[in-house]
Amino acid sequence: MADWHDFTEQSGATHAAPVAADTAFFGALTDLGLIAFSGDDAANFLHNQLTIDVEHLGPAAARLAGYCTPKGRLLASFLMWRSADNIVLELARELQPAIQKRLQMFVLRAKVKLADITDSHALIGLGGAAAAQALLQWFPVLPALPYAALSNDHGTLIRLADAAALPRYQWITTPELAQAAWPILQQAGLALVGAAHWRLTEIIAAVPHITLATQEKFVPQMVNLEAIGGVNFKKGCYPGQEIVARSQYLGKLKRRMLPATVMAPDVTAGMEVFAAADPEQPCGMIVNAAAGSDGKAHCLVEIKTAAIDNDTIHLGAGGPILTFAALPYALPDTV
Repeated sequence: MADWHDFTEQSGATHAAPVAADTAFFGALTDLGLIAFSGDDAANFLHNQLTIDVEHLGPAAARLAGYCTPKGRLLASFLMWRSADNIVLELARELQPAIQKRLQMFVLRAKVKLADITDSHALIGLGGAAAAQALLQWFPVLPALPYAALSNDHGTLIRLADAAALPRYQWITTPELAQAAWPILQQAGLALVGAAHWRLTEIIAAVPHITLATQEKFVPQMVNLEAIGGVNFKKGCYPGQEIVARSQYLGKLKRRMLPATVMAPDVTAGMEVFAAADPEQPCGMIVNAAAGSDGKAHCLVEIKTAAIDNDTIHLGAGGPILTFAALPYALPDTV
């Protein structure tokens, strides 16, 4: 069989056009990397590095997590799960080599081995009722709730947060199995999409994805990571823990992440947004952005809550106006 990267290029998935948010779909998630952690101390090591409880992570659940600098700023965001032999961290592929190298530095005498397993695995994102029906061929029982996971001889299947009322799944398998499944998924009537459409569904679900452009820009709460299960305030210390905890307990948070749309081309993570009343100082930043089939750029925007309550917000100083929408989940400081 063809190399997985070559196969996805030849299939047309890489350059597939955007489809409507409520369309059942599947596609290769080629912009993600995987780091496997094995060894007797793997869970304890990660527990002491990440924002969540890793020691109690079982095989039936996946988790969101963050990795911070000592100043509490996010270096990476992860989806994490436990396989038969490893704990796996999934993150932006452009960050994977540097994050793996940084974590390796702190292993010291711990019984932990790190391995880049990106090229030996295929990641497929799927969404919609038709996708769920098609997956039954390989997984007779599907994960019922977001962040539930299960594994069998066909790989690992994780249900993620719904987007536009569609269930979403990520299938982690071998390149050989993924290529064999490809025509079956096409025959099931699913639209073939690129990784950009998966990012669009993440934006609709309001799940942040840290990339190179936004490294060290946000404390976890600025991008709502604690609201979606990515921070545990009862666990022990990890890099940046004091600042993350202080941000949580010293009054109402002054910055949050909200979904928005804007009529502008080429919106990218890291672009700044400005309040009309103060065009000299940015009041926020684009966390993630993706083009929708409606011609708009769909974004997650980290922003001062005072600005969103009281002003018109522009992409760039005096640029197009952003239209904000409600989050699909409640924030802890608003309930």
